[in-house]
Amino acid sequence: MTPEENIARLEEQAYFQEKLLAQLNEALTFQQGQIDRLERRLALLEENMASVLDASQASPANTLPPHYMPERY
Repeated sequence: MTPEENIARLEEQAYFQEKLLAQLNEALTFQQGQIDRLERRLALLEENMASVLDASQASPANTLPPHYMPERY
């Protein structure tokens, strides 16, 4: 191979590596956005779950519902 051919081959490789690097950066940016959105949703779900658990612990667990009538049975 001549030096010109080596330079042309190296330039071609550099071009394709830069193109691939740009694609990988785009994919990584998209995935990071997804992770950020999922973390926000998870935080909201944790808050909702904590409030549901607090509410369920505040009411007595062993009380009968208002529509229960033991004299019928």
